[in-house]
Amino acid sequence: MISVVVPVHDEDRSVELLYDELRAALEPVDRPWEAVFVDDGSTDGSFAALTRLNAEQPNVRVVRLRRNFGKAAALAAGFRHATGDVVVTIDADLQDDPAEIPRLLAKLDEGFDLVSGWKAQRRDPWSRRVVSKIFNGVVGRTSGLRLHDMNCGLKAYRADVVRSLRIYGELHRFLPVLAHDRGFRVAELAVNHRPREHGRSRYGAERYARGFLDFLTVSFMGRYRHRPIHLFGGLGLALSGLGTTLLAYLTVLKVAGQAIGHRPLLTLGVLLMVVGLQFFSLGLLSELITSHHEERTGSADELHVDEILEPARQVRVAP
Repeated sequence: MISVVVPVHDEDRSVELLYDELRAALEPVDRPWEAVFVDDGSTDGSFAALTRLNAEQPNVRVVRLRRNFGKAAALAAGFRHATGDVVVTIDADLQDDPAEIPRLLAKLDEGFDLVSGWKAQRRDPWSRRVVSKIFNGVVGRTSGLRLHDMNCGLKAYRADVVRSLRIYGELHRFLPVLAHDRGFRVAELAVNHRPREHGRSRYGAERYARGFLDFLTVSFMGRYRHRPIHLFGGLGLALSGLGTTLLAYLTVLKVAGQAIGHRPLLTLGVLLMVVGLQFFSLGLLSELITSHHEERTGSADELHVDEILEPARQVRVAP
């Protein structure tokens, strides 16, 4: 079963056209498929169009959110209601080409767990292309996963990938990074990208600011989720070491007979020592919380085990 998850927000003119293109692309694959449309608080006629589509097509499921929660929440809802062992995501604005889905599925069959589309010839304004290129370069260099396009809406996943991901806020931009951090095999495939014909883009400058903050979250969760002492303890040791050096220097001056009470370095040294100890204490508390969570859920084993091979059975041969 192939589940196609489509987040929808004010796309009443394109949902039926998208379904027709999905059917044309997936029927030749000769595998059962379903389309899961998630109405993310649309204020136009999107839900009415989806209701008609649901009544006419037996493989269309519609999930309606109470209000506009954002793309991450819409994808999370779609993942929960998808029943396929392969999940494909595609935006409802028709810029992503459904005809590319069979190529993504073929790439998935090569042994990958997630295949992300790459809009090699992107049909967007130059300002968005430049910012996106910088964003992808920074994320790739920091995360260790070098992809040309992290935020392409056209992706194919194995079901165990989407079940293991917990996305919220704006973390849908970093799904390949989150999967890579959990040990899944990620690949990229150049796909066709088309100019927008219906609706309008909802990307603005504020989304890039939020994306930067979410990038900090992803970086922390990926590198230090199971070892927070390495981050907070490292910062604490660095600050405390610098404070100790300053106070040692001032101690030498005091022993030499110089007055140090009026020196700003004294206040700075004490402040660095206090802040360093606070960071170190925060690291220890984070380790205690992480250890307690792992003992209760066993999530560390679930994240790191790729497969389990049972011993071969011993067959007794009758004499």
